[in-house]
Amino acid sequence: MPVTPPARCRRAVCRPFLSAILLLIGLHALPVQAQAPAPEAAEAADEADAAEPADARARRIAARAPVRPRFELQIDAPEAQRELLERHLEIQRFREQRSLDAAELERLLLELPANARRLLATQGLFSPRITLGALQPPSAEAVAAAGDGPAPLGRIPLQIEPGPVTTVASVQVSFKGAVTEDADAAEQREDIERDAQVLVGQTFTQDGWDRAKSAALRRLTALRYPGGRISTSLADVDGATTSARLYIELDSGPRQRLGAIQIEGAQRYDPKISERIVSLTGLTPGSDYELARLQRAQQRLIDSGYFDAAFVYVEPADGTAPLPVKVQVREAMRKKLVLGVGGSTDNGARLSIEHTHNQLPFLGWRALSTLKLERQDSLARTDWRAPPDKEGWGWITLLQAARQEDELVSTVSQRARFGRAQDGEEYDRSVYLQYDRARTVTPSQREAGSNGQIESSITANYAWTRERFDDPINPNSGQGLAVELGAGTTLGITRKPFGRVQARWLGVLPLGDAPRSSTPGAPSPGPRLGRLALRLEGGAVIANRDTPVPDTQLFLTGGDNTVRGYGLRDIGVRQPDGSVLAGRYKTVVSLEWQRPVGGDGLTRSALEHVLFVDGGAVANRTQDLRMQWGVGTGLRYNSPVGPLQVDLAYGLETRKVRLHLSVGFVF
Repeated sequence: MPVTPPARCRRAVCRPFLSAILLLIGLHALPVQAQAPAPEAAEAADEADAAEPADARARRIAARAPVRPRFELQIDAPEAQRELLERHLEIQRFREQRSLDAAELERLLLELPANARRLLATQGLFSPRITLGALQPPSAEAVAAAGDGPAPLGRIPLQIEPGPVTTVASVQVSFKGAVTEDADAAEQREDIERDAQVLVGQTFTQDGWDRAKSAALRRLTALRYPGGRISTSLADVDGATTSARLYIELDSGPRQRLGAIQIEGAQRYDPKISERIVSLTGLTPGSDYELARLQRAQQRLIDSGYFDAAFVYVEPADGTAPLPVKVQVREAMRKKLVLGVGGSTDNGARLSIEHTHNQLPFLGWRALSTLKLERQDSLARTDWRAPPDKEGWGWITLLQAARQEDELVSTVSQRARFGRAQDGEEYDRSVYLQYDRARTVTPSQREAGSNGQIESSITANYAWTRERFDDPINPNSGQGLAVELGAGTTLGITRKPFGRVQARWLGVLPLGDAPRSSTPGAPSPGPRLGRLALRLEGGAVIANRDTPVPDTQLFLTGGDNTVRGYGLRDIGVRQPDGSVLAGRYKTVVSLEWQRPVGGDGLTRSALEHVLFVDGGAVANRTQDLRMQWGVGTGLRYNSPVGPLQVDLAYGLETRKVRLHLSVGFVF
């Protein structure tokens, strides 16, 4: 039988005892916390980390096993959609993340279907069927490839059924601002609306819609309205009919006109030179803003030779005040010497020396002197030109000595020229007096011990050129015409008058439809079927039969840029001894089909295949003109500096195959 202690004992002794037990139980139930290191220990650890050399730290990091893909994404979809998703899915950013764990991967998998749906919508696929399978164990190959690095987390199966494609049902373009009221902007509005309608019937893609909006805005801001903007754009997609209705509103802002020309960077040369060059492109105070004119002015500044770089621009404003035309130039050195080596199929190896003096003492003219040595031709020439005046006219002078060594004929000539020339916005013109002196030696004369007869003349000449190509370097369309007229008299013992006329025309005709360039003045992507290039040349010297006209005023043809399949100046008046002399009449015709090879339809194909037929004739009488034909094929590469063309031609008259190389667009 247990003994019960007195009540007094329980209160005096047991209560403290029970309190102690409860206190111990409470302390034991408290969470255990890690003991923080002492401040001195933490500082010592930090100092140890900082003391580690950078190269040692880099070696320690590099020693870690490389991270292999942490998961495999297996997409079952058509190729176009598979490539899109593999490249742009958000989950792919974590593919090689060392710290990726299973929990984070699960979170990414929850977001993957919505991310895929948004990406497919950019291609006009608004009702795809997306099936995301359960995460599969990693393949043995993936585990082996991981090595000592982080282990792969598994394989992700994703199946895509794209569903119907959404097509563009309509495109509506509206305008606000000054463009709606300007009568002379009607054509500009029509061009923008017509370009936008190209989307109708095509598959709707976000990229295509963005390009169309950008193109419309560029065409608006390229003329009169540089401050234009897109005020509203909307793509209304109807999933039931798989069609999209597009809408864009363009706000032109005020019509902008140009103000004064401001030159920056002119130090060596008179600022009036650059100001006149810019003005000659039509950028005059009060004229409408036009991006194409700014680009032409920029190119003409560089072509002038005074500047290594030029930038012509305006800063759009909200008001209607004239916009200053700002011209920033980096001037070329006053003197420059260029040594060059090269070659051609016509003349073989070439060595050239060019010296430029942009500001001759006292005169202030620009002088370009050239010495060129080739297998058949040698040339020494100096060409001086005064800065243009307000109308673009400038004085010109030329001194030239040349030697031509054809297969059997040798010609030594001198030429002097003095006159005025104008490089206009649409036309180039020149008026000048020219003195020619030439000595030609044929095999029969050489056998007879004769050095030939010197013939000379003086003529008054007028030259006129007009070029209208969509691109001055790689044209897709356009035409050019050049005409030269001259009249004068021979010199020496026998003085007789004569006249001379020469003309050439080149037309480039696109074949098939081509997307219009989104920026006026920019190169077009080019017609899908290529283009035809038709070239016609003709020349005549009008004089009595016994008039001793210098050979340098007569005509020869044949070679890389005239009649392919024949050598340089191979087509002329054939002599009994087999030599070829220049004649008084010339005719040349060439038809070339330039067909793109490959390309994406958005940019001009860099490589093109060429088929051509060339023909030429030279004679002293029109009734003796007999065309000599050449046919062939070739390849051309459209480089930023012009086409590089390699042609293989067969001369029907000579029955020989010749290789022709040419660089640059030649009109």
